[in-house]
Amino acid sequence: MTDLKPKARLFTRNDLKAGANIAASKEQAHYLINVMRLGNGDGVALFNGRDGDWLAAITDAAKKSCGLSPEQQLRPQMEESDVWLAFAPLKKSRTDFIVEKATELGATRLLPVFTEHTNSGRVKTERLAAIAIEASEQCDRMSVPDVAEASQLTDLLDNWPTDRLLLVPDETGGGKELKSILAHAPDSKTGFLIGPEGGFAASELDALDKLPFVRRIGLGPRILRAETAALSALSCYQALAGDWDHQPRFNNGYVFNAHK
Repeated sequence: MTDLKPKARLFTRNDLKAGANIAASKEQAHYLINVMRLGNGDGVALFNGRDGDWLAAITDAAKKSCGLSPEQQLRPQMEESDVWLAFAPLKKSRTDFIVEKATELGATRLLPVFTEHTNSGRVKTERLAAIAIEASEQCDRMSVPDVAEASQLTDLLDNWPTDRLLLVPDETGGGKELKSILAHAPDSKTGFLIGPEGGFAASELDALDKLPFVRRIGLGPRILRAETAALSALSCYQALAGDWDHQPRFNNGYVFNAHK
């Protein structure tokens, strides 16, 4: 058993196993060598969403490149609550905020969706995916949520899995309690749909109400901003699903600085 301790944590798409040779990306090498000032033999925690967390050593360090050699598994892959978040994009920084915080709260899939009142006309999927990766690295999560290409609301609903509940916050007071809905469908796959700042159009609400997998929910007595509604919904869901009962996963004997 090595005494090596990880000083950074990175996501990789490579398989993780002892003896593998992984080439760090250009961005990862710059971060490790030039930002963190690490070198050959220093430890890095790696994860890929499949094989758990692994301790790796930096190899072949140069100014613009380095290798990573996994040595031992730090912890096995753990199950997560399967909850999706579909949301109308907001102005740039607020959309980034939703993706970052939804990742920290354990959303497994993020789906930007254009509605009639959406006031953001462009979504850069690769940028949002990069934000999700960095958020997972920093919060000690063992997976990265999938970030879907932005779609129109009609397309989202047409392609929504019929075995997955779609819960829509209702600021008019007509929604049911989340805990009541989940109590009647404890094993159901779940997703949330968060509308734009101007709310859903009447025609959109009518279309949602006609779908058997849609339920309207309430999020308390106050009208919430879109990003607040998204994070409140995820937080309530995770509390009811038991996610808050787990101990922080980083309390396992090692400390690293994952902030870039």
